Amino acid sequence: MKAYLFPGQGAQSEGMGADLYEKSAEAKLLFDQANEILGFNLTDIMFRGTAEDLKQTRVTQPAIFLYSVISAQLLGDAFQPEMVAGHSLGEFSALVAAKALSFEDGLKLVYQRAMAMQEACEIKPSTMAAVLGLEDAVVEEVCAATPGVVVAANYNCPGQLVISGDVDAVNNACETLKEKGAKRALILPVGGAFHSPLMEPAREKLAKAIMETEIKTPICPIYQNAVAKAVTDKDEIKQNLIAQLTAPVRWTQSIQQMIADGGDLFIEVGPGKVLTGLMRSINRDVAAEKAEV
Repeated sequence: MKAYLFPGQGAQSEGMGADLYEKSAEAKLLFDQANEILGFNLTDIMFRGTAEDLKQTRVTQPAIFLYSVISAQLLGDAFQPEMVAGHSLGEFSALVAAKALSFEDGLKLVYQRAMAMQEACEIKPSTMAAVLGLEDAVVEEVCAATPGVVVAANYNCPGQLVISGDVDAVNNACETLKEKGAKRALILPVGGAFHSPLMEPAREKLAKAIMETEIKTPICPIYQNAVAKAVTDKDEIKQNLIAQLTAPVRWTQSIQQMIADGGDLFIEVGPGKVLTGLMRSINRDVAAEKAEV
């Protein structure tokens, strides 16, 4: 079965999307439409902004979403998903590609999500760290035993887990994890503690927007981050999207479940090749490739 994967924050790069804008009238239309919906010139930042400009959450999230959704559209009849998944933000791209969410509604939700997350980050100093070379259970135990807020946030692949929480707790957990044998416990250059209880103010804000947005039955199952299993029920999709902000991204578990359910060709759609790389660490025997747009 053919599975399509959509990346999240961190996949951005300078000049992203300029080639699509130049070569496709359909892409140009959607890029221009996005500027109109958002009320600012996102494409100008995407095409000509610096890496620093692109790192702002309010820019990064709609930029990656836009690039990913347009890339899926440009695949035309070749885009025949039998299952989809998206890493964190990528879940919104996957829902639009699977026709559960309209382009306009998806973009509006992503922008609201970005702004709500940005605001939540400003409430309390918080951060994330990548932990390499330890069993998930060991990382979970250390987080649970560390005072303050620190939780497992992104299960990216076996031996690579991102933790998230308040600055002191994350730093203290990193020291303990190194003592426990982690190859690395590295603070990430992010704005705050995504996928942790510190995102509760953002979850509350986004919940209202999600509940008011029309979500249709997708054309194929979507494997959502919060539950790591196939979902097609509209109400369940909404609840999982709301839960996603404070729940961990169960990426490893999602991919393993997709393989168990028959996924044998995984195609990454959007900027970068992060997810294709993670696929090799999760299961080398399954075909994974980057979509050529």
